Amino acid sequence: MSQILRDARRYEEARDRQIADEPRPSFHLSTRTGWLNDPNGFSYYNGEYHLFYQYHPYDSHWGPMHWGHAVSSDLLHWRYLPAALAPDTDYDRDGCFSGSAVTLDAGRHMLMYTGVVKETQSDGSSREVQTQCIAIGDGTDYEKFSGNPVLTEKDLPEDGSRFDFRDPRVWREKDGTFRCVVGNCTPQKDGRILLYSSPDGMKWKFEKILISNNGRFGRMWECPDFFALDGKQVLLVSPQDMLPQGFEYHNGNGTVCIIGDFDEKTNTFTEEHNQAIDYGIDFYAPQTILTPDGRRIMIGWMQNWDTCNLHSPKRPWFGQMSLPREISVKDGRLLQRPIHELEKMRRNRVEYENVAFTDMIRLDGIKGRRIDMELTLRPGDVNEVYRKFAMRFAQNDTCHTAISFRPHESILKIDRKFSGSRRAIIHQRRSLVRTEGGKLTLRIILDNFSVEIFVNDGEQVLTATIYTDLSAEGISFYADGKAEIDVVKYDLVSE
Repeated sequence: MSQILRDARRYEEARDRQIADEPRPSFHLSTRTGWLNDPNGFSYYNGEYHLFYQYHPYDSHWGPMHWGHAVSSDLLHWRYLPAALAPDTDYDRDGCFSGSAVTLDAGRHMLMYTGVVKETQSDGSSREVQTQCIAIGDGTDYEKFSGNPVLTEKDLPEDGSRFDFRDPRVWREKDGTFRCVVGNCTPQKDGRILLYSSPDGMKWKFEKILISNNGRFGRMWECPDFFALDGKQVLLVSPQDMLPQGFEYHNGNGTVCIIGDFDEKTNTFTEEHNQAIDYGIDFYAPQTILTPDGRRIMIGWMQNWDTCNLHSPKRPWFGQMSLPREISVKDGRLLQRPIHELEKMRRNRVEYENVAFTDMIRLDGIKGRRIDMELTLRPGDVNEVYRKFAMRFAQNDTCHTAISFRPHESILKIDRKFSGSRRAIIHQRRSLVRTEGGKLTLRIILDNFSVEIFVNDGEQVLTATIYTDLSAEGISFYADGKAEIDVVKYDLVSE
C-alpha cells in the first residue's frame, strides 16, 4: 500500500469522527468526508453490495480523484470501508477516474478504472492523458496490476482522442469472456462508445466502435453502461454539453438511455429508441448491477455539474447518490421504480381519500423530510378539468420546493428557486408526461436533502437536491379549479 493511500485512509478515519454529528441523508449514500461524484464499481461481492465512488477526501470540492468505498446488505444502509484507490503511480498520478468491477475466477475482486496523467502540450497548455487500469483485491484492499495500463492510445481507433478515453464498464459473458465499453470521442468532440474484449481481464483487444453520437446528444459521452434487459439491449450514457430537445433533453450534462438489439456474433448494436433517464435537475453518470435475485438496479450521482460547486464551503461533505432504482423495459421504454427494500422502512401510515379542494390546503399528518408518499390526482368536476395543481414540500414561512402540473399542457414542473439558494443556478425543469383527462399518479420520496418524483409508476423520474433547513418539513397542496387527490404517506425510518 502506498503512503498516499495510507494518508487518505488515516485522514478519512479521523475526519469521520470529527463530523459524525453533521446532518446527512438517511438512506442515500453520501461521501464519508469531502467530495463525492460518479458511482464506480457497483457490484455484488462476497455476499454484500459494493459501491465505490469518485472521491476527494480532503475538500468538499472536486480535487485529485480517489475511490471511496461503502458496502451494504440492502442498498439503503451503508457502511464505509477504507478508501480503495489513490492517485499514487506514474500512470494515474493525477487521478483515478471512474470505472467498474467484476469478480474473477479465483474469487478476487477486479476494479477497472481510468488513470489520468497531465501532459504539457507544445503551446504550454496542460491536457489529461487517459488510460485504462486494473486493481485486484479482496473487497477491502486492492493492489494495482503490474501490467498497467491495460488500454492506452495504442488501443484506440485511428481518430480516437487519448484525452477523452475513460470510464470503462466491464462485465463477463456466460462463456467467461471479459468485455468492456469505454467512452471516447473524435478530435471534433463527437462522442462514441468503444467495445473491447479479453480472455482473462488483463489483455484486451479493440473490437469496434459500438455506437457513434453523430452530433445528436451533446459532445463527449461519459460513463457508459451496456446490458441486456427484458429482451432488449440497453446503453446508458452521460453526454456533456447537450443542447435542449423539446421537453426530452435539457441543456448541460445529461443522461441518455438508448434501447435496441445487439448481435453478439458481429458486435452490432441496432438502436430503436432513445430517451432521457431522469427529467429533473440532479442526476448523472448512472451505473447498474444485476442482483442475486435477478433484478437490474440503477444508481446515479445526485448532482449536476453546472451547480455542484455552488454549495456552502463550510459543509464538510458534499455529494450523494440517488435512490437505487429497479429498472425494466416495457413497450420500448425504460421504467424506473424505487427498490422494494424501501418499503421495509415505512412507518406511521397516514391516508386520505377523495379530498376535493379549489385552493391551498394542508392535511393533518402530511409533513416531513424523510417520507414516502403516493399521490393520485384527478379532476374534482366531471365536466371541467382543473387548470393547475401544485404541491409544496420542505416548506416553512420563507422556503419551499414545489412541483406543479398543468393538465391542458401535460407539463409537470419541479421548482426549487425558493429553497434557500442565493445563486441563480438551475432551479426548474419541465417534463411532458402522460395524462388522461387530468389524471396523474406520483410517488414522492424525500430524504432530508433530496426529492425523487416517480411519475405514473416509473414512466419518468424527476430528481433534485435541496438544502433547505431540515426544520422546514411542511407540505401543502393547491388547485386552480376543482381537483381531487388520494394521499398515502409513510415516514421512512432508518434502523
